Amino acid sequence: MTDYARELSGQVVEAGLKVHRALGPGLLESVYEQCFARELELRGIAFKRQVWLPINYEGVELAAGYRLDLIVAGLLIVEIKAVETLSRLYQAQLLSYLRLSGLHVGLLMNFNVPLFRDGLKRMVI
Repeated sequence: MTDYARELSGQVVEAGLKVHRALGPGLLESVYEQCFARELELRGIAFKRQVWLPINYEGVELAAGYRLDLIVAGLLIVEIKAVETLSRLYQAQLLSYLRLSGLHVGLLMNFNVPLFRDGLKRMVI
């Protein structure tokens, strides 16, 4: 991971922490996503929301694609959750998203936890 990607992921985590402190656990994922996007805007961090990730198989783009919650600065994927626990399934999904997108750094952020750090997982491939 480059120094810039490391610094950027730190800024993104700080933005998530601010949202978690303001809202606490117990809301819908869509609420956290909107507030997190607003916090990134306030910090001047470029991002795209709900980015289509097509699935290419044997040279054909399939309609069974996915939507990434956010891609930040064209460098890292942020997947936002509001679940009881970050299961291995969510981690496997993020790894797949990284492979399919060609990006190397991803953050899982679960806002449905008392302590934000307990809902945070950074993955690098």
